[in-house]
Amino acid sequence: MCVYSLCRCFYILLNIHSCLFLSGSALIYLKGPKFLIYVSGALSMWGDRMWHFALSVFLIELYGHSLLLTAVFGLVMAGSVLLFGALIGDWVDRNPRNKVAHASLFIQNVSVTVCSIVLMVVFSYKYWIEQIWDGWLTVVCYTVVIILADVANLASTALTIAIQKDWIIVITGYNRGHLAGMNATMRRIDQITNILAPLVVGQVMTLASNVVGCGFILGWNLVSLTVEFIFLSRVYKIVPALSTKSNPTECESELQRELHINQIPVLTDDNCQINLHLREIADLPLCLRKFKWLLNTCRDGWKAYYRQSVFLAGMGLAFLYTTVLGFDCITTGYAYTQGISGSLLSLLMGISAITGLLGTILFTKLRKMYGLLTTGIISSCLHLACLMLCVVSVFTPGSPLDLTILSPLIDSNSSANQNSSGQSGPNSYISITFLFLGVISARVGLWSFDLTVTQLLQENINESERGIVNGVQSSMNYLMDLLHFIMVISAPQPQHFGILVIISVMFVTAGHTMYFMYARKAKRKYKPKT
Repeated sequence: MCVYSLCRCFYILLNIHSCLFLSGSALIYLKGPKFLIYVSGALSMWGDRMWHFALSVFLIELYGHSLLLTAVFGLVMAGSVLLFGALIGDWVDRNPRNKVAHASLFIQNVSVTVCSIVLMVVFSYKYWIEQIWDGWLTVVCYTVVIILADVANLASTALTIAIQKDWIIVITGYNRGHLAGMNATMRRIDQITNILAPLVVGQVMTLASNVVGCGFILGWNLVSLTVEFIFLSRVYKIVPALSTKSNPTECESELQRELHINQIPVLTDDNCQINLHLREIADLPLCLRKFKWLLNTCRDGWKAYYRQSVFLAGMGLAFLYTTVLGFDCITTGYAYTQGISGSLLSLLMGISAITGLLGTILFTKLRKMYGLLTTGIISSCLHLACLMLCVVSVFTPGSPLDLTILSPLIDSNSSANQNSSGQSGPNSYISITFLFLGVISARVGLWSFDLTVTQLLQENINESERGIVNGVQSSMNYLMDLLHFIMVISAPQPQHFGILVIISVMFVTAGHTMYFMYARKAKRKYKPKT
């Protein structure tokens, strides 16, 4: 009996100790850098998802249910990242990690806040604004909205490069398994916010008004800015490795600081090894020196990108951006013209996020079983197979396809105007159903492939070049994205959307072919010789 009592007491004490240990471990995790990065990323992604969804609907509403204004915004956004992507990456490489994160965060949230205020004013006083300056004030407001949204996107690009392409590599201690897990978790958070954020803001806009929707986004950004700033500062303090950064161009940075003042430094080989383009700009006037340095930075960034071993994989990922088969402003705008409400659109985006979430799970399973290279091949095949449903949608009942786009421009425009004026909605929803079945199911392969290429880039790019190479990768992504906006501007009517679908599938196929070429080359390189 005594022995039984002692065993019973020992068992109880063991359970208490286990509970305390587990609670202590949970507390440590909640205070750890990974959890803080997850929460900060969730807040940022939630705000981005709400903003991108709402903005696409706002632009459609402002410009009379036409895709033109959304296409112009996409063109401006893609063009700016294309021009400044390398410079943004170079800025990320050359500055302390905390400075980059805080500055990007502040600029992004403030830009969205001010843009929301402008949109609230435009929606509230639209009729009055259209009467001023013969309607030119409306053009000014549209321009301000697009510029502010573009600045926010540039800041978001810098923040993404800093956190997701650099910080998490350092936080995981360069462990490939931990890195894959953290990449997948970040993507799952992204997909979960993609389920909830558009749903919430879509319901607010539908049940209340666009003005209330703008106010909701404004309030969210102000709160998010404060919380993210605190969390990122905490992560920077508890991970000492983040405060040190490999910088082989330290001497070059010193020279650049001197170039910002009107002094020409003494260029001697005894001081440090200086790049040739810095020697050339030293004899030019101050403004020309700065301009030429910017051009040379862009050139060097593209050269660095091209010489990476994962160049073809990155290019393949970029080609996937030349598509209208995603939940961007073009696709949501097209669905809006086909009678799909904002509330239903948000639900469809949520379903697509669930399939994207399945893609992240598929990635982790396939990577453990077959490795990164084979995971990319399987994901590519799955992605292409699902997109065939979108091709089928072009030729099914309810498709507004009009091949007169191949005729001269005048005939095309007149035919498009006739069709748009005579058709208030589709006579069948079979086509739009097939389209969204393809788009939604393809997210499984797409996000698994995206995670594969993302980790390949993380593992194969030197720390000193992470910013500029990923900046150029962002430029490549937006360059290909730019092409699909140009296509939409050339054929903005819903009757031409089917042709854009077919062209999109061709670009996606080309992108996956590039990855197949990279995988074949990589497997040959690492194949053991017998």
